[in-house]
Amino acid sequence: MKVFYSDKFVLPLPEGHRFPMQKYSMLRERVEQGDICKPGELRVPHAATDLEILSAHKPSYLRKVVTGALTMKETRRIGFPWSEMMVERSRRSSGGTLDACRTALEEGLAANLAGGTHHAFAGCGEGFCVLNDSAIAARTLRDEGLVEKVVVLDTDVHQGNGSAAILQEDLSIFTFSVHGAKNYPFRKESSDLDIALQDGADDGVFLEALAKGLEQALDHARASLAIFLAGADPFVGDHLGRLSVSKEGLAERDRLVFGSCRERDIPVAVTMAGGYAREVSDTVDIHFQTIQRAATLLQSEAHKKEPLA
Repeated sequence: MKVFYSDKFVLPLPEGHRFPMQKYSMLRERVEQGDICKPGELRVPHAATDLEILSAHKPSYLRKVVTGALTMKETRRIGFPWSEMMVERSRRSSGGTLDACRTALEEGLAANLAGGTHHAFAGCGEGFCVLNDSAIAARTLRDEGLVEKVVVLDTDVHQGNGSAAILQEDLSIFTFSVHGAKNYPFRKESSDLDIALQDGADDGVFLEALAKGLEQALDHARASLAIFLAGADPFVGDHLGRLSVSKEGLAERDRLVFGSCRERDIPVAVTMAGGYAREVSDTVDIHFQTIQRAATLLQSEAHKKEPLA
């Protein structure tokens, strides 16, 4: 399975910053060791171009990001200090989702070991999100005529408010978010379908809500591509999550999403979104099991297509 990574483009953070940047290199190392990719399938993505970014973001905001003209308030809202390396990292992360989407359209499944930056709005960033990779990828592919409709399946514990706002009037892209009702962002936007869960929701509650939402979203969207935000932060051990979903529950989430999409012959591009477990290794475990399940499914489908000897 083709997997795109951008951890070599390091976003420098001050000591003690709460964003777990190390999870990306740790995840890539697990993928390298895990028999996920054949030689040449673990790839560095292209840097999203201005044209691609402007499919989802305002020119004035992109200029500020690129030139470092963000105000102190805007920078605080993003949560990262500005640097040229932040810009490059953000371009690569968005490029990784676009590359994964293009590959998924050809091969059925692909993954970006970053992305899921769903809090970025058209004219501003927030919540550790500079550019909205899902919106950029969906809009770019639609504008190029490669897809007619896209569905964004957001299972991060935090609502994809930026994606909802950017894509609210876009009938070609359906947004579905299952998230914590009382968690960040505290002012929610309106996705095409939102399911809000109370604090402490466990495997049963989470999976029941997801299953119902998936059916509604996929039946309504009739999409030719799904972008799956496989956040690790619904995990019970996530200190920003406030839900009580186990690793086994998140593995079942992956099975549900992949199974529902593959039953409908919808290609899937996977992105990582959030994860803030007290032990970074737990976040990496959850992300890795998502990639592993996708790779296993792709291998299984390939074997079924092989001609009998």
